[in-house]
Amino acid sequence: VQLQASGGGSVQAGGSLRLSCEALGRPISRYTLGWFRQVPGKEREFVAAISRSGGSTYYADSVKGRFIMSRNDAKNTVNLQMNSLKPADTGVYYCAADLEKSDPGPTLATYKIGYDYWGQGTLVTVSS
Repeated sequence: VQLQASGGGSVQAGGSLRLSCEALGRPISRYTLGWFRQVPGKEREFVAAISRSGGSTYYADSVKGRFIMSRNDAKNTVNLQMNSLKPADTGVYYCAADLEKSDPGPTLATYKIGYDYWGQGTLVTVSS
């Protein structure tokens, strides 16, 4: 499956952005999905994940209460609503798909190695 992320941009602290990731070529309903982010010189870090059914979501502590991940299988997309953005949220955001696990749980959801497919990334810049 190809994953195409969009929705990045520049915003001031306190603002909001909505990222989308579209699956091309395969039904997104087959996958657990995650969002990760990366800044230059640092490891790619987990942001959020959603189970195949959409019944479970997992978030990094740094974004809990501010970010909401959702999926729309009819539109073959997954979204990340980002509110109350902070400069620390700046980075390239990647969506990823896991074909194997229907629900990875809160620990495995954070492991990059568990995801089989990655999108190209979309840049989010939050200024103070």
